[in-house]
Amino acid sequence: MSRFRPIPVIDIFAGPGGLGEGFTALTDRQGRHPFKIALSIEKDPVAHKTLLLRSFFRQFPKGQAPPAYYDRLRQQITTADLFAAHPKETTAARYEAWNATLGDDASAPLGLLRQRVRDALGHFPDGQSRWALIGGPPCQAYSLVGRSRNRGIAGYRLEDDPRARLYLEYLQIIGDFWPAVFVMENVRGLLSAKFDGQLVIDRILTDLHEPAAALRRNGRQPQPGRRAHRYVLRPLSRSGLFERGADFLLRSEAHGIPQARHRVIVVGVREDVDRHLHTLDLMPGPTVHEMLRDLPQIRSGLSKEPDSFETWFSVVAGTQRYKFSSDLRRSVRELVANAAAPFPPTRGDEFVEGEPCIQYHRDDWFVDPRLKGFCNHRSRSHIRADIHRYFFAALFARQHGRSPDLSDFPVGLLPNHQNALEAVGGAHFADRFRVQVRDRHSTTVTSHISKDGHYYIHYDPLQCRSLTVREAARLQTFPDNYFFEGPRTAQYTQVGNAVPPLLALQIAQSVAGLFISV
Repeated sequence: MSRFRPIPVIDIFAGPGGLGEGFTALTDRQGRHPFKIALSIEKDPVAHKTLLLRSFFRQFPKGQAPPAYYDRLRQQITTADLFAAHPKETTAARYEAWNATLGDDASAPLGLLRQRVRDALGHFPDGQSRWALIGGPPCQAYSLVGRSRNRGIAGYRLEDDPRARLYLEYLQIIGDFWPAVFVMENVRGLLSAKFDGQLVIDRILTDLHEPAAALRRNGRQPQPGRRAHRYVLRPLSRSGLFERGADFLLRSEAHGIPQARHRVIVVGVREDVDRHLHTLDLMPGPTVHEMLRDLPQIRSGLSKEPDSFETWFSVVAGTQRYKFSSDLRRSVRELVANAAAPFPPTRGDEFVEGEPCIQYHRDDWFVDPRLKGFCNHRSRSHIRADIHRYFFAALFARQHGRSPDLSDFPVGLLPNHQNALEAVGGAHFADRFRVQVRDRHSTTVTSHISKDGHYYIHYDPLQCRSLTVREAARLQTFPDNYFFEGPRTAQYTQVGNAVPPLLALQIAQSVAGLFISV
């Protein structure tokens, strides 16, 4: 019987580690983990702290993380205290999770990068040929929202944006070390973006098929002394869309994820390894309510004025003055006047005690019985006018089963700016205030959630707020014991930029089948 050998994974542009989490969580029928992170690279120092803490957690067998890890999540000790108590595992985690910048402003020049990858793969038998590269080059330059914003910048050209060429760093590692398989993730906007008049997706697919030739076309060279390969590019789904590259578009909500997140996922299989890649199974995903219903109810805070429950409640009660429809006016009156209405008095915290129980969807994945509560679950503060809008929007969604457009808002609740007037007339951003509707999957959780909560309003009007970091993380399918480091704005950014780990787990399952004979 051959000895079991885990497949090393290099994860670049790792963010907080969503893609790597899915790969490392995969188990085979014997309960073994086919994949192990050899090296993960992230430039953002705060996201790297999250990545490092999760790497530390993985140094222990499942269910055997030390009590101090949970003390950290409960805010009873610092990360420094935790690491000091477990130096061996901390050293391993620090080697695995590398805070480094790739690209023209690299803190990791090519020689150092090559050495780190070489060393990481060298710790595994056959690591130089039997390994996987995963990651998603930063996508702001290609995203539909980003391109719309950039068009308003005088003289902006996608060709001049350094973020548009970061995939070459990905290509460089392929051309230097020739992984058996790679998985590259990016935004849907990649399918329609153009570079020098050519569709970006065409150029990238051509380059990924023949990396050595692509590097030379871009003034680079693969590492000498290695045989150059071509890659067969495989999709994980059949989109049914008539769009160039659309077979590489993965719609998360079609694969059990509670979120309409559409991403381009390209799997490259080295020509000497090529095997059939199983596409992902189709399955319905849970609703927003099914994912969030067990989290403690909390209220929003008040921004730009002293905050207390009594003041906050008076603000909510003030919505009675607006000219709602008769049905909504009745609902407002009943909620405000009913003494039994359970308006939550607290705003939550970085740790809130409670008993998680998702029931419908993967308790085994989300719930850690040792945690006994919820991390990263403190509400934002909102100005009075936005609290009124959130309250109205959540009530409207509860009654109509959809989020309101600005044309549905009472005149007194409309934002006082030109874009709002244009939106009421049918222009863009008519859904400037978007409720995550209770009995549907959510809309895409993006990094924009770090800027304001208008697109991420909680469906419960009694809570009258935007989603917390933990709620966004749930919709992104992060386990509850996955702690996000840094200020709350940075936590939101990390969650919004990540690959849903439960989707990554399914991708890992398909990719694992390619290594059977490698």
